[in-house]
Amino acid sequence: MNKNHVFSWSVVIALGGFLFGFDTAVISGAEKLIQKYWALNAFEHGFTISIALIGTVIGSLLGAMPSDKLGRKNTLYIIAALYLVSSLGSALSTNWYLFLFFRFAGGLGVGASSVTAPIYISEIAPAERRGRLVALFQFNIVLGILISYLSNYLIGQIGNEPWRLMLGVQAVPSFIFLVLLRFVPESPRWLIQRKGNVDEARRILRLINPATADTIVTAIQQGALEVKQQTQNDPLFSSPHKTPVMLAMLFAIFNQVSGINAIIYYAPRIFEMTGLGTKSSLLSSVGLGFINFCFTLLAMNFIDRFGRRTLMIIGSFGLIVTLGLVSFSFYTQGSHPIANFAVPAYLLIYIAFFAFSQGAVIWVFISEIFPTSVRAKGQTLGSTTHWFMAAIIAFTFPYLAEKAGGGNTFLFFAVMMVLQLLFVWKLMPETKGKSLEQLGATLVIH
Repeated sequence: MNKNHVFSWSVVIALGGFLFGFDTAVISGAEKLIQKYWALNAFEHGFTISIALIGTVIGSLLGAMPSDKLGRKNTLYIIAALYLVSSLGSALSTNWYLFLFFRFAGGLGVGASSVTAPIYISEIAPAERRGRLVALFQFNIVLGILISYLSNYLIGQIGNEPWRLMLGVQAVPSFIFLVLLRFVPESPRWLIQRKGNVDEARRILRLINPATADTIVTAIQQGALEVKQQTQNDPLFSSPHKTPVMLAMLFAIFNQVSGINAIIYYAPRIFEMTGLGTKSSLLSSVGLGFINFCFTLLAMNFIDRFGRRTLMIIGSFGLIVTLGLVSFSFYTQGSHPIANFAVPAYLLIYIAFFAFSQGAVIWVFISEIFPTSVRAKGQTLGSTTHWFMAAIIAFTFPYLAEKAGGGNTFLFFAVMMVLQLLFVWKLMPETKGKSLEQLGATLVIH
């Protein structure tokens, strides 16, 4: 088996994850500067920060169409171009409306990337290494988040409109991603199922492992035939697919009601709520990004060994405890001032548990559970649910934190993680070590 081919292709595709993470988190350091520069009122400010999320929801909703029609690789070319245009356009915008347009375009790229990149990697990866390779996407997301926090902190020391450089620096990795895409092949599963191009698919599979290429081609063809017979003319929302649909939607919902994007988007503000100054808040955000990075790397080494379900059980327990402690700290804020400074420590531990479980597992699990005939649509469903919930959390968190208080807000997140633990324990299947064709046959209801 030529592991280098699969790994290098996966690394290139996972660069889309790096840009996903960078684009998502970079706004946290620039949002106050942008509000001041454009003289935005509260509504305009909220809309400006959320416009990329709106684009993300739409991008994830529409991502399956080009992925199925044009191919996984061509769709990734479009995504790379969106990232590049968005970063340059946002940095150079001369008025607020142009800025909104380019941030929206970047959101489209993020949403489409969350659909197409995990699908591509899952379709080229051998079953025994699929979890680790798809987790490269999440690894690069958290690397992008870390680098954006660090970049914001360093650029924030510059006095003259630093927000433009904060957003514009993303053009460099975007261009690199666009260039490197020409060196990766199309997904062999897409070539067989959508184009009927068996010869090209076999050539690509022989680059991965000459000994098993013919066997895999036969398995893909047979799997496609069986699924077609079972689900012919059945849309995604039909009885045969109800189990993977339910799993994908619940998994994506629980990912967001953990409060992760509230913390990613508003980390500096949350830390300032505990009494930290602005510079200390930005630096604490770098700490969150670093812990996120380290524990995602750790999870990559365990996801194929221990399985997706085990990581989720461990993570759920950790999230319940840490969110409960953050909630308690806000409740006792007045009577015990030291509780304020415990919040950053608890959130660092929270991020570690999240990265080790939900963060590493979500894109792997959702990319595995649907049969190839509806995989892009299923990934779209999971991704759109994820981003729709992210938008709700991003919109409501500042209001909830102000009106309900930090204690009640984080208590809500903790209760949701209790429900997640029950979901994992009772409903979540283990997918490690099984081929995509085996999983498709198992989870499709005959």
